[in-house]
Amino acid sequence: MKNNMFKFKRITPNDGGSWFFGYFDKYPWDVSGRYVLANRAEFMDRQPTAEDKLIVGMIDRQDNNKFIKIGKTRTWCWQQGCMLQWLNDKSGTKVIYNDREDDKFVARIVDVFTGEKQTLCRPVYCLSPDGKYALSINFSRLDKERPGYGYAGAKDGFANENHPENDGVWSIDIEKNMAKLIISVDQIVKTFNRPEMNDNANWFNHLLFSPDSQRFAFLHRWRMSGGGHLTHMFTADIDGQNIYPLNLDDMTSHYTWFDNDKIISFANRHNGGWDYYEFNDQTNIVKQVGPEILHGIDGHCSYSLDKKWMLTDNYPNPENANKRSLFLFNNCSRKLFEFGKFYADSKVPTPARCDLHPNWSRDCTQVCFDSIHEGTRHIYIIDVACQRQSHLSEKRCTNDSASFQA
Repeated sequence: MKNNMFKFKRITPNDGGSWFFGYFDKYPWDVSGRYVLANRAEFMDRQPTAEDKLIVGMIDRQDNNKFIKIGKTRTWCWQQGCMLQWLNDKSGTKVIYNDREDDKFVARIVDVFTGEKQTLCRPVYCLSPDGKYALSINFSRLDKERPGYGYAGAKDGFANENHPENDGVWSIDIEKNMAKLIISVDQIVKTFNRPEMNDNANWFNHLLFSPDSQRFAFLHRWRMSGGGHLTHMFTADIDGQNIYPLNLDDMTSHYTWFDNDKIISFANRHNGGWDYYEFNDQTNIVKQVGPEILHGIDGHCSYSLDKKWMLTDNYPNPENANKRSLFLFNNCSRKLFEFGKFYADSKVPTPARCDLHPNWSRDCTQVCFDSIHEGTRHIYIIDVACQRQSHLSEKRCTNDSASFQA
């Protein structure tokens, strides 16, 4: 592993607030590359309550990193914020984020320049790349089962049901503002049953559309009687049909779509252990990615547009002096480049922790990440210019799966 300490720059104000973007599966940058989305909270070391407000806005990179407020919400968490992201429509000027009306979660669509606002009937988890659909889940249930990922402030109508048949994955037609249940928790439990699912809580988490907006992936998790939880991973058509069990081993963690029919995920495979794996959708073809090199690095992974680089991070522990690292893995040379270590205060409660959650810029020349190494949460940018670093690339690199084999 090569250690390249790239220069990084804080882009959020040092005003006493806690600044962050959130999850790794979205672009903070707008299509022009000028604006970077950001959230601001008043504290950093506890779970938000139903009344704690979050300011949402964007940083103007061409005006001394000026912060422009877009709105505010009482529906957020530390890991994924309020799902603030750019709406994938033709305008290029609209964002979407989750909010609450009385005791009901909704989503707001706001034009960042005109202020025009629209409200969707359900909160969103992810958007289709073509801008037509969103997926939604029960964020109240998620708040109970995975603190740090769900929202406080709304009643879970299915709280007393271990695997409700009228709740699960919802599809939202954004233009029509209509939602329908397409996969129920009960459906998955009964079809892919393990006995311990029946008498314990089940829920869905981590949904993500394929690049062509034709399918999506999701995790089914269930509570174990002795504590903890296990995970199955699935894919399905955007209408909930053709459900495919991508990984029925005990655990799947962070993942990304590598292509329209391939997913890279950190997972536990009984025949390979904890590693990154390439899953071919709707097939039983599974391959390890960077075996030995990436072994044990459970990070928030994503890929450059040319598929040559995987961006990821890791978790702090006493062995690495409680520092989180940022990595670039070259799929061609099969070399791992560490380009930063960032201290994480171990006293911050787990649900309120600050993961790096690195994100690519749209042209893959920069990386954005959250960190608390300066004592409070801030957003930072590193210029990686992957497409211009010819000395790190190799001409023989191809985009097919063979380039991942040992």
